[in-house]
Amino acid sequence: MQNISEIAFEEISGRDDNLGLITLTRQSVLNALNQKMINAIDQQLKEWENANHIKAVVIRAAPGRAFCAGGDVRSVYDRKLAQDPKIADFFRDEYGMNRRIHHYPKPYIALMDGITMGGGVGISVHASHRVATDRLLFAMPETGIGFYPDVGTTYVLSRLPHKLGYYLGLTGARISLADCAAAGLIDYSVKAEQFPELIYALADTPFENDERATVTGVIKKFSVPMDHSTLLPKFKIIEECFSEKTIEKMIQALEHHDAWGKEVAAILKTKSPTSLKVTLQALQTAETLEFNEAIQMEFRVTNHFLENSDFFEGIRAVLVDKDQTPHWKPNKLKEVTTAVVKKYFDPLEVELV
Repeated sequence: MQNISEIAFEEISGRDDNLGLITLTRQSVLNALNQKMINAIDQQLKEWENANHIKAVVIRAAPGRAFCAGGDVRSVYDRKLAQDPKIADFFRDEYGMNRRIHHYPKPYIALMDGITMGGGVGISVHASHRVATDRLLFAMPETGIGFYPDVGTTYVLSRLPHKLGYYLGLTGARISLADCAAAGLIDYSVKAEQFPELIYALADTPFENDERATVTGVIKKFSVPMDHSTLLPKFKIIEECFSEKTIEKMIQALEHHDAWGKEVAAILKTKSPTSLKVTLQALQTAETLEFNEAIQMEFRVTNHFLENSDFFEGIRAVLVDKDQTPHWKPNKLKEVTTAVVKKYFDPLEVELV
């Protein structure tokens, strides 16, 4: 097994077979995934997939504020400044890892404690078992940095009930454990201090023919009740407004509702107009795609974002200069035409393999 400074891999011995354990240890930057970490996870998952003595994989983070706050887009910004011709390889590798997790043939259990955003969602939401603590803070905040929800989440968000995925993907709203459970984004809640015991229980439990059901049974022994979702009372408004077919109509519908609706409309107006329209098109398209098709679409969209300015301007404003004042180009929704949006979905010379 390969261990690097930002991540640790272990095999936890059980009574029959072993458990593969991934621990993110880059807490100084909230476990932001760099390319080295992505490649290490993907390679280890590939090895464990083919190892007869490994029955399941668990991913967690070392104690701290975050499970994983996202991909290391600051490094992508630096590569853009250096005019790196292989800048898209970061995303090619990340999406390949996301695809492996989605299709993983063995139980893959994500233990989320704290901030889980962007790339962190990509290594957890596709798990066979999604477990979180009451400190979970979930978001896909990409439209705020001139990007869009990627890492396979166009597939996930487009399938959530009540248009919740459209709301989350377009606004970048941060939601709690209870909200995630109500939306169908997590399966179980377990206390953080119980994670070590849960891991050893999984390792020590002989897996029956239905290994996923066995894992579910173990997790349920540790699961605790969750609070009521504060977002639940808004589901009706969300479904009504985010069922509109254009961003302009969504904003108009929200502004005709209560103070909360007006607040959401105001938030949308701060996002990159290009990001909003491309995100909406990506979600609408992903509704009818298989996972592999959706992540292929995302790789196309991402490559086109890398050719334009809003993504890098968003990173500059939020993560580099931190002035929180991005200058979007164009800065008006009406200037982002259907033809402009369509170009983001054009095929590439070299597609995602």
